[in-house]
Amino acid sequence: MMFDWDYMFSLFSLSDFWWASWTVIKLSLASWGLSIIIGFILALGKQSRFAVLSIPSNIYIWFFRSLPLLVLLIFVYNMPQMLPSTSAFLSEPFWAGLIAMVLCESAYVAEIHRGGLLSIPKGQGEAARALGIRFVGTQWLVVIPQALRVALPALANEYISIVKLTSLVSVISLTEILMVGQRLYSQNFLVLETMAAVAVFYVFIVTVFDFLLKRLEDYLDVTKSNVSRQPSEEFIEAVRSAPAPQLKPTSEFDGPALKASKLHKAYNNVEVLGSVDLSIQTGEVVSVIGPSGSGKTTLIRLLNGLEQLDNGEVDLNGQPFLKLQRNGSSPPRFIEHSEHRNKIGMVFQSFNLFPHLTVLDNLLLAPRYHHMGSKKDLEMQAYQLLNKVGMLEHAWKYPHQLSGGQQQRVAISRALMMRPQIMLFDEPTSALDPEKVNEVLQVIEDLAREGITMVIVTHEMNFAFKVSDRVVFMEQGRVVCDDAPQLLRGGHNPRVEAFLKDVSLA
Repeated sequence: MMFDWDYMFSLFSLSDFWWASWTVIKLSLASWGLSIIIGFILALGKQSRFAVLSIPSNIYIWFFRSLPLLVLLIFVYNMPQMLPSTSAFLSEPFWAGLIAMVLCESAYVAEIHRGGLLSIPKGQGEAARALGIRFVGTQWLVVIPQALRVALPALANEYISIVKLTSLVSVISLTEILMVGQRLYSQNFLVLETMAAVAVFYVFIVTVFDFLLKRLEDYLDVTKSNVSRQPSEEFIEAVRSAPAPQLKPTSEFDGPALKASKLHKAYNNVEVLGSVDLSIQTGEVVSVIGPSGSGKTTLIRLLNGLEQLDNGEVDLNGQPFLKLQRNGSSPPRFIEHSEHRNKIGMVFQSFNLFPHLTVLDNLLLAPRYHHMGSKKDLEMQAYQLLNKVGMLEHAWKYPHQLSGGQQQRVAISRALMMRPQIMLFDEPTSALDPEKVNEVLQVIEDLAREGITMVIVTHEMNFAFKVSDRVVFMEQGRVVCDDAPQLLRGGHNPRVEAFLKDVSLA
């Protein structure tokens, strides 16, 4: 028996096949879109440290990944037998099929999202938190765009699987491509010709959407961006002639800008920081030095709440910011007055710029989130800060197009955009090449001359002794010495003298 090519080609003009193809497209796109949303919620729940969220999410993913889609389709479609009130909705094959596919696919997509979430560095969330962006805002503005970009190839592959899985919906009498083919070959027995046409329709749908998804993937891939925009001379002049932004905050409080009392932190019962007191006056520059593992970074992370205190408290301008509240025999409760978070700017060792945003958008993200001004005013302030650190011509580039020193200067500008009352620097030059260190130190030195209150954890001894009003030496989680630079140079403390013996102080 010869293959009937004429009959096969005639099927491509059959309206039933095209209507069935439209049904497949609607069903697959709706299933895919809803699964992406629900799957992301499940992925967040599975990673949550709260059992009330993680346990149900784990159970859902385990159960629906174990259940065959065919069984789920039949069960959902026949649900009205158990719950008659659902008959008006579930008796319609399209909606029953959509619900069953979303229930099943959400479990698979959740694991794809979890892989995307795990690929996002922890520092991204910490940077957003340091800018005062809350959990939902962090997910929506920082995490989701990056995680989706990482997960998109797997999500596109899952969409193709969903297109093919729609053929199973014929079991509940939904008129999709396979059902149309089955009806035809049951009448004329031309099985191969009909199935060949069915295959062509599926291949056509998959090919079109695979092409579109690849275009979307390329569009979202910022590493392929080739920024050629440069500011004009007129634009540069307008930025320079605009009124300079007020960087030094004004405060009516006469006491210390920051006061930390009896800070304590331990990891796995190993003490890292023990009963540390620190007081910073407005306009004062304090450098924190000491050997590796002395607790310097832990201290600075405790000051802005990136790590929870085990004991102690932190006040800003006389107002409580962080503390551990104890109520009798109840476990102590960590309290953060988040309304003060924007008063502390943080510059990280590894920059932690948001890679999916341009330099300009990195600066604008948090101020826009907090509604700190009009778009026009915020943009001008961002341009002025970038000009101040020598980065104006790079405003429209992405972080991956910048050197380490350039990224750190952008990170300093981003922190300053929030107009903080105190700036914290966590070893801002340790991740830089030696030749890039000076350009970052020069920016910090300029800020010190402007009277910005700063706490700087650094290994750059000459810089620390040059710009600081006080130098704090730490060892084994405690403050050994807290004095003016000229007094430390005098060698009055044997431990400090031993630490500096191989350092040639200018």
